[in-house]
Amino acid sequence: MNYKISDQAIELNAKLEVFMEQYIYPHEKDYDEFTSNQDNLWQYPDWYEGLKNEAKKQDLWNLFLPKEYTPWSPGLTNVEIALLFETMSRAPWSQQIFNCNAPDRGNMEVLAKYGTPEQQKKWLDPLLAGEIRSAYAMTEPDVASSDATNMELEILRDGDEYVLNGRKWWTTNVITPKCKLMLVMGKSNPGNSRHTQHSTILVPTDTPGVDIVRSLRVLGEYHSPGGEGDVVFKNVRVPVSNLILGEGRGFEIAQGRLGPGRFQYAMMFVGMAQRSLELMCERAQSRVAFGEELSKKTSVQHEIARSRCDIEQCRLLVMAAAEKMDEHGIDAARDYISMLKIVAPKMCEDVSSRAIQIFGGMGVSQDTPLGHFFTTSRFCRIADGPDEVHMSQLAKLTMRSLNK
Repeated sequence: MNYKISDQAIELNAKLEVFMEQYIYPHEKDYDEFTSNQDNLWQYPDWYEGLKNEAKKQDLWNLFLPKEYTPWSPGLTNVEIALLFETMSRAPWSQQIFNCNAPDRGNMEVLAKYGTPEQQKKWLDPLLAGEIRSAYAMTEPDVASSDATNMELEILRDGDEYVLNGRKWWTTNVITPKCKLMLVMGKSNPGNSRHTQHSTILVPTDTPGVDIVRSLRVLGEYHSPGGEGDVVFKNVRVPVSNLILGEGRGFEIAQGRLGPGRFQYAMMFVGMAQRSLELMCERAQSRVAFGEELSKKTSVQHEIARSRCDIEQCRLLVMAAAEKMDEHGIDAARDYISMLKIVAPKMCEDVSSRAIQIFGGMGVSQDTPLGHFFTTSRFCRIADGPDEVHMSQLAKLTMRSLNK
């Protein structure tokens, strides 16, 4: 690797680090207490918008789109964006403060890449401004949704409208009242070849026939204020102009959506794991058990050393993927992206678990972010597709490259 970080990116990262110290870390416990309170479900703390306004004022806003997305991009490379995402992800909820959070991030990328000028004006602009939130409705309860070609929600044309019937679940972000738009993937052309049967269409959440029947718990907890929803579509009508790119292009869009967002997603785990390691080291040096500091115990030293190795390996893999994308495009980086989907969440799960063990009871309480890091990592090993799917894909790509 021979990647370079511009002075602009270095300066932005320094500003991010200061912002995290001044505004994010001091609000962590307050954010956790507020969002964990059942009386505050699907709401944001009073101070939340003020932090977003401060981020805008400091030009720490919409940092996620690489430079090919001009005029919406800050002009950074994927490598440079990766650096910023590690910093802002040390407290994962802070991504929203910088308008760099999923699934909005991926949806904005789709609209920037594939949307019509009318779609961009109506939906991309308010998303970029942070005025609304959005959801991506793909997963369904009755099919193996790790295979995007399995989707069964029906999208049928009727004159100047499309009619949607079906059910989606694990639709992230759809519960919050701030969510005004869903990008919905469904079957529009069942007679086509397997990868051209599906389409992606824009559905406002207040469209008649859209019924959010329940919010889902993740490992026993609601992911308030965004939430994951179980959504029924019954004779939902939207104009033909809401279709993205064209009929039968849904699988193509789903694959395109897995571009820069995938290594940004991986860098989130690097940021959380690095924070876990730092907390682990502080705890080991300050805690005494059985007559000596934890840091002097060989088993604790080994856990710290193993964690540092794991983090650095994953960080370098992210940078390698980002560099490949910058130099040769997404197709050249697909094997690296598959590797990251396998490695990054498991790495963070392991590192945060080690940190929890060293903290003991405090590690599983609300007094540290470690429990959140651990459950997020474990959840994402399913939410972004099962490990087994990514490993099979990587094996196929590997054999294909070796047989050339």
